[in-house]
Amino acid sequence: MRKLQYLFMTLSVLCMAMPAFAQTGGGSTIDLVPIGAGVGMAIAAGLCGLGQGKATASAVEALARNPGARAGIQILLILGLALIESLTLFTLVIIFLKVK
Repeated sequence: MRKLQYLFMTLSVLCMAMPAFAQTGGGSTIDLVPIGAGVGMAIAAGLCGLGQGKATASAVEALARNPGARAGIQILLILGLALIESLTLFTLVIIFLKVK
């Protein structure tokens, strides 16, 4: 059932993407860079959010098992979250440089 759901989701996305590739009346083409930039930023932000959630869950689990190691875990958690967030910010900078 899950595979069928993924199939229908993929087909619906492809059907909605068809107008982006259609020609306009004046013969000019559509600039696909902003569309790609939006999709790239959405993917980067979503995956970084998943990574931050997993890192936070692991830190909370580690604190539950060993409350005495709070200081070391907290420092490493903040450092890890900052590095994960920097990936999204780097993607945003690259998008601003790539899109006019």
